[in-house]
Amino acid sequence: MAARLSAAAQTEAENLEYRDGRLNWTGGSAAAAVGRAGVRPNKHEGDGATPAGIYPLVSILYRPDRITPPPLSGLQVKPLAPNDGWVDEPGDANYNRPVSLPYPASAEEMWREDALYDALVVIGYNIEPVIPGAGSAIFLHVAAPDFAPTAGCIAVEKEILLGLLPLLGPGSKITITAPEAPSPL
Repeated sequence: MAARLSAAAQTEAENLEYRDGRLNWTGGSAAAAVGRAGVRPNKHEGDGATPAGIYPLVSILYRPDRITPPPLSGLQVKPLAPNDGWVDEPGDANYNRPVSLPYPASAEEMWREDALYDALVVIGYNIEPVIPGAGSAIFLHVAAPDFAPTAGCIAVEKEILLGLLPLLGPGSKITITAPEAPSPL
């Protein structure tokens, strides 16, 4: 990977699209896993669905013990720490926000033993404003080796994800498209 971003990469924000099992961008396409309940327009906490819609790509988090050097991107890049968490308790004031663990409410551990969160992009779903119970911790992250469904995120191979990070910048968005219902005959 290049040590510096080209001037074009710094000024143009790549947009992503998930549709029918594929993550697409200007220069390519790759297999992608989504939530075990598929893509739905009305996501709720714990339903296993990936939210349909168009969302900003907010920032990148990565494990500095596994990804070196730090990923290059036009998005904010922040290293994870072993005590990082993400609140998934709808009744908590920090719902769908990063916190330090231990935390008094339910929070997902971001420092995972598997490789799924070695690098991830925070998808701006249910962030401004946060609606309690509408879903939390929606990321673009590393897929499981067998492309098992996620809890609501989008997942791709690690090499694909790392290759996309330098293409992302302020203004980058992801469009997540639900499958079309079959038309009645």
